[in-house]
Amino acid sequence: KTRTPQTQFLMCTVFEDEESIFNALKAGASGYILKNVTIDELVKHIREIYAGLSPMSGLIARKVIMHFQQPTMSDEARSLLSPREQEVLQYLSRGLRYKEIASKVNLSAETVRTHIRNIYIKLQVDNKTEAINKVYRR
Repeated sequence: KTRTPQTQFLMCTVFEDEESIFNALKAGASGYILKNVTIDELVKHIREIYAGLSPMSGLIARKVIMHFQQPTMSDEARSLLSPREQEVLQYLSRGLRYKEIASKVNLSAETVRTHIRNIYIKLQVDNKTEAINKVYRR
């Protein structure tokens, strides 16, 4: 995109995780659709790109919207917590269990437990509800 800024890129992929979506959009994709579209839908999306629109599969659009509707972390919490602790707390705030968080961040459940214990100490709270309420303010 940096070499040819006038070129419009339509990401057509099987990846529907937030990281893939936002990396593609940050890199300059003008649209993001999943590969399960029909030929007619693909042609329609290519025409939309050409017309200056930004087509997205419904599921992708929902993920983008939900990302921007999430509460943001306070500056105080950002300065107190390491990036990994912030990531663990974000998953905890979504209701994930320790094992699920461990799977998402490629750590053991015990390491996740240690991160959460450190989060509680740094934030001076006793449980996840207090931590989430202290860190995320709408």
